Amino acid sequence: MKVLFLLLLFCHVSSSVKHSLKYFSTTSSGVSNFPEFVGAAVVDEQLVGSCDINRKTVEPKQEWMKTLFENDPQVLEWYKGHCFQILPNLLKSTMYSLKQRFNQSGDVHVFQNIDGCEWDDETGEAHGFSQYGYDGEDFLSLDLKTLTWIALKPQAVTTKLSWDADEDRLKYNEVFFTELCPERLKKYLVLGNSSLQRTELPSVSLLQKTPSSPVSCHASGFYPDRATLIWRKDGEELHEDVELGEILPNHDGTFQTSADLNVSSVPPEDWRRYDCVFHLSGVKDDVVTKLDKAEIRTNWEKLSNKIVLISAVVVVLVLVFIAAAASGFIFYRKKKGERQMKKHQFSEQFEATNTLSCVRLRES
Repeated sequence: MKVLFLLLLFCHVSSSVKHSLKYFSTTSSGVSNFPEFVGAAVVDEQLVGSCDINRKTVEPKQEWMKTLFENDPQVLEWYKGHCFQILPNLLKSTMYSLKQRFNQSGDVHVFQNIDGCEWDDETGEAHGFSQYGYDGEDFLSLDLKTLTWIALKPQAVTTKLSWDADEDRLKYNEVFFTELCPERLKKYLVLGNSSLQRTELPSVSLLQKTPSSPVSCHASGFYPDRATLIWRKDGEELHEDVELGEILPNHDGTFQTSADLNVSSVPPEDWRRYDCVFHLSGVKDDVVTKLDKAEIRTNWEKLSNKIVLISAVVVVLVLVFIAAAASGFIFYRKKKGERQMKKHQFSEQFEATNTLSCVRLRES
């Protein structure tokens, strides 16, 4: 997770098409317990491979990728060349130049790159992209139409001019991003069809922190990430009083998202008019969840249960105390009665003895 976090620090490439192949590369200096260079390959937001220059390993993250490496050694060699030579040398030398140019030394610095392509399997359209970031900010971006680099900040102009002069590299970029990358993506989609092109519907829950909080419709465990989650009233999509969340990845490769509905102004009798609708691209039937108080999972309910439980315990303790006190009182009364009885019996015995003594005295 630490590696992926660093890889995704400087940019986010939004995808309006159905499939994508992305290569993330990061070189760093001054970061303890972290390799100088790491790389990752991601298909449709699913990690399929990674490499670590310190261990000199290219590790497939999916079984179909492992099979590809075994059956086609040339593919594995391509990844090794880019992971251990081409990209590390390019990123490290560029970062070194930037540190010299900005008069930086000794601190933590990160230079990152994302290359890839997107392909729409409905229209057949494909386009590539290449972006670089330095210390968390966008730095350079490749314009494939003009085959020139775009400086995204003034400090990047010198690097742009240098890279624009490298015609061989620009020609390679044109071929790679417009031809090789889309072809590779299509191949990966076929090889990993069972996992990459599967569809999984989510589990949908209604959540609420407190009775005054918005009701969150939370969908988790769906795949792919081409999905929508909305609130409706009487079958019409709501936009007011609704806050839509982002689609986020789960640790198992699936996704999650949420949509919050402000119910503070909704009368209880109108709740049945609302529902939450999850739609997954390519799946005909939607997942519809009615707004129902009985189905809402809340922290407040858990707290109430705890209060009820604590109250019950207190009541039981009070009853035990009362019972114990009553038992003690009864025991005390019993003991007191026994003492009074013994005292009475002793008095009677004393009086009887005393009377008998008087009679004997008279007789004598």
